Amino acid sequence: MSDQPSRLELLRFARRVVVQQATAAVRQLDGWIADEERREAERRRGKERRPAPPGWLIQHGLNRSNVDRVHVGDCWAAAKSGRCRPASREQVVEALRHGVVACVHCRPDTGLGLLDNP
Repeated sequence: MSDQPSRLELLRFARRVVVQQATAAVRQLDGWIADEERREAERRRGKERRPAPPGWLIQHGLNRSNVDRVHVGDCWAAAKSGRCRPASREQVVEALRHGVVACVHCRPDTGLGLLDNP
């Protein structure tokens, strides 16, 4: 009898090692999948809880006392300026009537039915 393991014993040992490594890899993948599912659920909940954008925005100047422009609530140009505040429809109409410029990108004057911006 030899002290050397048989070829069959070596193959069975190799199989156990492969199964053990595969099981560990599957556990790791399952963890990654669970983490990603959790992140997607958090993104979805955040999106659902996000308040709706305001209907209208008034963009203020650098000193916040001047009104520069009027925007529709989801205007990309207003989002880039960072100087906009939510406004009611009446405030926007009044601003347009007093000569405040309507945004050339979102055209709030058209959306309000005021085609002539004084």
